Amino acid sequence: MTHRGRHRRRRRGRALRATLTGAALALTAAATMISASQAKVTDGPGGLKPLTASADTGRLGLTEHRVPKGWLGRLADSMGSPVGVGAVLDSADRTLRSSADCSDAERESLPIAPAATRAYCWDAADTDGWSPGAVTTSADADDDGRWGADEVVLSAWSREDAATGGRVARVSFVDAAEDGGRLRYASALLVLPVDGGRDYRPLASPVSGMVWYQDKLLVTAGTGDGNALYVYDLHRIQRTTSADATVGRVPGGWSAHGHRYVLPAVASYEADGLPGAGRPAVLSLDRSTSPDSLVAGESVPVDDDRPTRLWRYALSTDPGRTGLPAVDSAGRAEVREAYETRARGVRGVLAHRAAGEDRSEWYLGGALGTTDDGRGTLWRTDTKGSRATECGADRSHRCWSGRAGSLSYAPGTGEVWSQAGHTLFAVPLKSVTGALG
Repeated sequence: MTHRGRHRRRRRGRALRATLTGAALALTAAATMISASQAKVTDGPGGLKPLTASADTGRLGLTEHRVPKGWLGRLADSMGSPVGVGAVLDSADRTLRSSADCSDAERESLPIAPAATRAYCWDAADTDGWSPGAVTTSADADDDGRWGADEVVLSAWSREDAATGGRVARVSFVDAAEDGGRLRYASALLVLPVDGGRDYRPLASPVSGMVWYQDKLLVTAGTGDGNALYVYDLHRIQRTTSADATVGRVPGGWSAHGHRYVLPAVASYEADGLPGAGRPAVLSLDRSTSPDSLVAGESVPVDDDRPTRLWRYALSTDPGRTGLPAVDSAGRAEVREAYETRARGVRGVLAHRAAGEDRSEWYLGGALGTTDDGRGTLWRTDTKGSRATECGADRSHRCWSGRAGSLSYAPGTGEVWSQAGHTLFAVPLKSVTGALG
């Protein structure tokens, strides 16, 4: 894997280890108070139920489909040589505001307990009309926490768009080295090659799950695109030549809904079309397994009676398959382990095995009872039981943000990154443990 080796001129630092002052992250009284009418959640999801029958685990497998190299080559020949993450960061011209510059309404989307130690708010003009999705970081990409010399956060967004007649999705590349408490970013549209690589179309799906592993970006695909996962190669970012609002080939060049960059998919993983087939809605990376594994889960509606399934795939150790799930001779990624949980409304999943422990603990964000006040629940669960973070005099479990999405863990700094509304934030994993009831 070729990383970006040179250091940038502006002031660097171990930004992912930085901790903002308590004053900078102080919420307004309205944001921190828990209403007396807010009921305590007492009916937890209980422990995880292992799924071992082949009839259950077999439904969760995915079949790999690679985009032909000829398609990708034809696209690159037409658009010019691909660029990497470094080129996108060098062109970053949008700014995330520090917590001190966020509005009260934006800070209200942050969790109450555990409290965020880093928080930033997106450029309102740039994100107007866009819905936030999943988050992943360079700590997922490489175990040193960096991509070359850079520390990076990737954030997914999507929107309905009249110009394309459907939905479009993009990923924002955030330079996580603070510059006066602000972070800079630029975005690339997610696209799928079509017509033999002579054109591309937008990924017509929200991105509720996303993992950056080695040189690949794996994203969930739901409504609008039938495959369960799409894969993007971060060495294959292409520049556009037109600021046109359409997506694809245009007279004299290429456009991407006004974006300067596109990421064309290089592979997809398709779920079986049978009833009960697994379709990941949330994703994360677990480096505490051997080999590293891709953690996946469903997002069953809160008012649905069926259980939520959680599972994992092994990631390949083959040097010729960097960043991809391991597959068998038939090109099928089978699950390594799977569980059921009574938690519903899951919007983020994380699995991690602490040093010296014999089993993984699973963290489920947004589960059991997202309410009208915008609060959700963060559970830690395993096969023996579950516990939730607590806050307030009534020890309520509604301490997490109900709008928070995916969970991404950075082992080097001990931080868990997530996104709620238009606010990007990080909390220490040890603070999650400290807030558990």
